Amino acid sequence: MNEAITTILNHRSIRHFEDKQLSNEQIKTIVACAQAASTSSFIQAYSIIGIKDKEKKRKLAVLAGNQEYVAENGHLFVFCADLNRHDYIGNLEGKDVTTSIESTEKFMVALIDASLAAQNAAIAAESMGLGICYIGGIRNNLEGVKELLKTPERVIPLFGMTVGYPSKINDKKPRLPFEHIYHEEEYEQDKEVYLCQLQDYNQVISNYYEERTNGKRKDTWTEQMANMLEKQTRMYMKEFVQKNKMNLR
Repeated sequence: MNEAITTILNHRSIRHFEDKQLSNEQIKTIVACAQAASTSSFIQAYSIIGIKDKEKKRKLAVLAGNQEYVAENGHLFVFCADLNRHDYIGNLEGKDVTTSIESTEKFMVALIDASLAAQNAAIAAESMGLGICYIGGIRNNLEGVKELLKTPERVIPLFGMTVGYPSKINDKKPRLPFEHIYHEEEYEQDKEVYLCQLQDYNQVISNYYEERTNGKRKDTWTEQMANMLEKQTRMYMKEFVQKNKMNLR
């Protein structure tokens, strides 16, 4: 097993960081690695906003649901779907690109491009001995985030990523079994097999929580997911996206 694979398999979310900022060289390296990710048709439909200012981090932490580690970290990156530059491109080249960049397809391309770039950034940071945590909570209040980061139309902040020197490393959470994720030739249709795999995984997760909390917690994965999905959250998203002239067609 090589170092790249070891780094990937050792991933865990880090939520406690030392009071030490990333250097400019580290930031540039992480962003360069993000830019090396694959991009659909070379469209590069994303932007990354780096946050150093402690007060701005604090405000983002509040907007993200009062998550302390959004404020206390070595650096905060915000990954955005960005078709704004492609609007400029259309004007620059005298082409009508509006219908295309307002399509669901190009919106999906922007989401995928940003996600691929972010995962490259995460692996790069972890290979440097840093820890990371994705922050989906910035979508709790995108109007507030948009105002704070001054993002224009056709730019959607998707998620943050805290990066820094770990002061506490959590145990790695067991993932779903290989057989449940990987389907050979076609999607698994046997419901009994599918449910059996979920029950087996439930026991693994229950044991993980029970050991980690000394018996204070032993909920299953399906219980956790059902409770989460039962609550309707961020239901304003479609309206927000369309208001920002994306995913209109």
